[in-house]
Amino acid sequence: MSHYEETLSEAKQQELLEKYDPEAGTRKLKGLPLWIAFAGLLAFSLFHLYTGIFGMLTAQLQRSIHLGFALALIFLLFPARKKNRGKEIKVAWYDIILAIVSVIVGAYWPVMIDDLVLRTGNVTGMDFFVGLSAILLVLEATRRTVGLPITIIAIVFMIYAVFGPYMPGAIAHRGLELDRLVQTMFFTTEGILGTPIGVSSTFIFLFLLFGSFLIKTGVGEYFNDLSIAIAGRSVGGPAKVAVFSSALQGTISGSSVANVVTSGAFTIPMMKNLGYKKEFAGAVEASSSTGGQLMPPVMGAAAFLMVEFIGGGISYWEIAKAAAIPAVLYFTGIWIMTHFEAKRIGLRGLTKEEMPSRKEVLGKLYLLLPIIAIVLLLMSGMSVIRAALWSIVITVVVSAIRKETRIGFKGIVEALVDGARSALGVAAATAAAGIIVGVVTKTGLGLKMANGLLDIAGGALLPTLFLTMIASLILGMGSPTTANYVITSTIAAPAIILLGVPDLSAHLFVFYFGIVADITPPVALAAFAAAAISGGEPFKTGVESTKLAISAFIIPYMFVLSPELLMIDTTWTYLIWVVFTAFIGMIAISAGVIGFWMRKLNWIERIASLGAGLCLIYPESISDIVGLVLFVILLALQYFYKRGHIPKVQN
Repeated sequence: MSHYEETLSEAKQQELLEKYDPEAGTRKLKGLPLWIAFAGLLAFSLFHLYTGIFGMLTAQLQRSIHLGFALALIFLLFPARKKNRGKEIKVAWYDIILAIVSVIVGAYWPVMIDDLVLRTGNVTGMDFFVGLSAILLVLEATRRTVGLPITIIAIVFMIYAVFGPYMPGAIAHRGLELDRLVQTMFFTTEGILGTPIGVSSTFIFLFLLFGSFLIKTGVGEYFNDLSIAIAGRSVGGPAKVAVFSSALQGTISGSSVANVVTSGAFTIPMMKNLGYKKEFAGAVEASSSTGGQLMPPVMGAAAFLMVEFIGGGISYWEIAKAAAIPAVLYFTGIWIMTHFEAKRIGLRGLTKEEMPSRKEVLGKLYLLLPIIAIVLLLMSGMSVIRAALWSIVITVVVSAIRKETRIGFKGIVEALVDGARSALGVAAATAAAGIIVGVVTKTGLGLKMANGLLDIAGGALLPTLFLTMIASLILGMGSPTTANYVITSTIAAPAIILLGVPDLSAHLFVFYFGIVADITPPVALAAFAAAAISGGEPFKTGVESTKLAISAFIIPYMFVLSPELLMIDTTWTYLIWVVFTAFIGMIAISAGVIGFWMRKLNWIERIASLGAGLCLIYPESISDIVGLVLFVILLALQYFYKRGHIPKVQN
């Protein structure tokens, strides 16, 4: 723990998580239900460790068992009503029934697999009942863990599947009978048991488990101390600590809100005490924490889905490697803006007394070894599953170096339980996303929507990208990134690909804007959580967050127009040039947005700075030259103004 002690209590952090993160809104159990839930969560993790070590089961078995575990545990842990979250209440009788039916649904494939394989395509009365139950259970579990938006979208898609003949114009189709819909949703790998939950039941679960073990070692707290040691003494140090700490937290956390609460509980009070406005302090943390899902090596859960959705033998490491430069540019943009804001209002860094002991911080550098290890393992070509398993082992071994970080048997059990708990929301979201993908596949809606999007945009790339951005932001408001990515990657991404954009660029484009939705008003959950900590006005915090994260609205356009940023078909010489121009473009845009560089900027200089930044970011020779000329002129003016060689222009 650093010397700067003013943080939120764990109880307050949990309260905020329950309020702003639906996946954290469990009831408090006691007695027999508590032990049943505990045993269920432990068994859930042990099942995935077993299949990870000894080999995955066939797709239907692996996915249905994963689904059964998740559904049963959701109905035990998550109350039907939002107002009961975090309260010590009994498990309702209907939740017990739903949990039992969930176990039956999850066990149906393993028990009946021989019969189901023999009668492929034919649905018996029992099959229909189990399949329909699975659909209804998934919808209710998704509502409880993730929220209404994705649940409603899944229901609308199923209505569209059944009533296709009555739909207008180009989106009309032959329609699916109810029994055919149920058969597709649960008895094929094109619906609930499709690719999304397939990824959840393999890669995602083990990486969440890895993150849970890392947290048990105290690495999250160490990230705060390491960030203070690196940036605490600089101008506006606490804000830079928030940026750096959240970037590190993002390597182990796939949730924007969870990142805000855990990291922000420490950084936001520091920023406020040193003079940052409430809204700005909350915005720094919200924008930084949201970017955590973009930061390799462990990105948001949707990045694992990308491996399957893009196909063509692409590995997770290739996606993580491609996302590295954009992620660094994103955090660089926020870092520069916080620096200019601190200079503008004259904020100091932390004093020596407020800093942690450098010796203690350096003495715990070994805690970073598991993160370094997983990068090296992925780089070596090891499978994602094996890399995650070995990283968990390395985490346990590394934790034993010192007594204060040692996990021990009890800690291992707790990490297994916590990891399984964190996977419940993802399992529900991916199951619901499977419903959407199943409908899109069966009705051909994806191609129809892609062509419709191209028609509206007139077949031009930039308008198509803009419309895709809007769709991703709207879908992302209150929905998990995973579900958002599934929808946009099956409907919007194909439109971009049809215009000749590389698959990876198109998929990362929708991935980015699905994540940025967490800080985009009017529904900006990460910003609202940060505002609850800072005491600022939520909507204003969302606006400030969007302003600070302006780079996130520009970078996706950059790597679509210039795939070299993703290290696609490029040379090191050109890559260095593109990164250099993008970096100084970020400086110019940050100065224009904040209104300060070496001194306060007037409105003409702010416009010129924004123009220079956009020219430098746009990957084209003439625009680079124009941007560089403008940048050098502005830099020279700033320098001479500061030296007093030129009279300062009044605003």
